[in-house]
Amino acid sequence: MDDAVDTVIARWRALRPELDTAPIGVVLRIFRASRLLELGIKDYFEANGLEPWEYDMLTTLLRAGDGVALRMSDLAGAAMISPGALTNRIDRLVAKGLVTRATDPENRRMVRTALTEEGSRVAHSLIEGHLANELDLVGALSPDERAQLEGLLRKLLLSLEG
Repeated sequence: MDDAVDTVIARWRALRPELDTAPIGVVLRIFRASRLLELGIKDYFEANGLEPWEYDMLTTLLRAGDGVALRMSDLAGAAMISPGALTNRIDRLVAKGLVTRATDPENRRMVRTALTEEGSRVAHSLIEGHLANELDLVGALSPDERAQLEGLLRKLLLSLEG
């Protein structure tokens, strides 16, 4: 069965038969899969009153441990966003009552962010549904196929992050 990427490759082969179109099969499928996975995850969180980035911030803080407050630089690194964008995001989570932000008592130039009780409750309450949703999204693959794909993607990411 052909997918949309097969059509793109066929058109390139017809237009420029001398080109090696093999990378298109991998790269374009990763792009398309990423976008579709992103939409499926976004739909789940929207149905639960959150943006995916909000959940990412909450679970980053949750994984740090109970009562642990992270520095903004730690959160920015974990979220892979700029400090300016992070400040805006944390402001929004503070307004929702999901996190607190306070000056570090040992270094007043640093700000630390922590989950509120409500933020912890929200993060814990959504994890099982989120994982079930992710399993549905990759459900066309068997457990062995998922493990194989995970290994291949890890290898690719390590080479790209290199």
